[in-house]
Amino acid sequence: MLAEEILQEASSYENEIISIRRTLHEYAEVGFDLKQTKAFVAEQLTELGYIPQNCGKAGIVATIGENNNSNKVFLLRADMDALPIQEESGENFACTNGNMHGCGHDMHTAMLLGAAKLLKKCEDKLQGTVKLMFQPAEELLAGSRDMIENGVLDNPKVDAGMMLHVLSGLSIKEGTVIVSEPGVSAPSADYFTINVKGKGCHGSMPQDGIDALIVAAHILIGLQELSAREMSIADKAIITIGSLKAGEASNVISDTAIMKGSIRAYDENLREYLKNRICDISNGIARAYRATAYTEFDSGAPTLINDKHLSESARKYLAELTTVMSPSGKVSGGGSEDFAYVSHKIPTIMVALAAGSRENGYEYPLHHPKVKFDENVLSIGSAVYAYMAIKYLSEE
Repeated sequence: MLAEEILQEASSYENEIISIRRTLHEYAEVGFDLKQTKAFVAEQLTELGYIPQNCGKAGIVATIGENNNSNKVFLLRADMDALPIQEESGENFACTNGNMHGCGHDMHTAMLLGAAKLLKKCEDKLQGTVKLMFQPAEELLAGSRDMIENGVLDNPKVDAGMMLHVLSGLSIKEGTVIVSEPGVSAPSADYFTINVKGKGCHGSMPQDGIDALIVAAHILIGLQELSAREMSIADKAIITIGSLKAGEASNVISDTAIMKGSIRAYDENLREYLKNRICDISNGIARAYRATAYTEFDSGAPTLINDKHLSESARKYLAELTTVMSPSGKVSGGGSEDFAYVSHKIPTIMVALAAGSRENGYEYPLHHPKVKFDENVLSIGSAVYAYMAIKYLSEE
């Protein structure tokens, strides 16, 4: 299909895609607990003639074009989970269960379902296979890895892939596509907990105890020195301690303290260095004060890597559909993305779709309780998904 044809066809589905998005939005679900969402997506795919398959804890996979003569396979990813945020958007289809699609994953899922319909329209012309990946638990940075471990990149083996993410609250015209430059476009993320163990006692007899709170305070200050004295001006990384809890009473010296923090880094070597140094500093300071400290790294994701060829191809192909721009100061922030796990397995590209500019009243950013998205871009997003797959498969 030509770009004009696919845009026109997608436009004819606009009301249907909007309806799908609103249905998903009304009963937003989080993490891997996507019972209604998963059932709805599977139902929509089945009605389109697909055979949806379960993948991992809550993922869905469907393929199209596998009966042609080409072995090329292109992956399209949409995430399905929401956030545990009480919605304050004021939309008449707002979610009321305490969750909210404040990151636009309902938009992504609706657009990929729209793309699934577009691809069915031209199935006999596909020069390869398109694999649709509907993923849970992106907000936990856990769903992508779970689906990889359960074979999403196999049977048939995937050659390359693309993810799409909507943006709101920026000064970028609706419908504009931002194509990532080659290299890293999203930092790694690592979440950690430091458990400090001291010895509790009455506040009037400090000589009999080991104050875990004091030890934790020194660890916190010590970790800040990583940014101040162990990273150069060129390094792009952040260490955050977001929580420190110890004790319950004002006259008791705490025997335990628990710190929670995170690391964001744009370089895998720096990421590993910081993880090791956090353990070194925590253990060293704790020993100096006769306490012990145990550091545990929880969920996380590596850096998201964009392939040079896919970046150039996406820029060329998607410009046939809509306005394309490169990332700039308008597109800022250090949010991580668990599609990164896929990007370390196969060539991938991350693209963003402007879905609400400040100039048109979309003033709130992603993850805000009042964020809204312009539904007029849904058909464009469906076209972007489908057209990128069609063009990639047709490459010599």
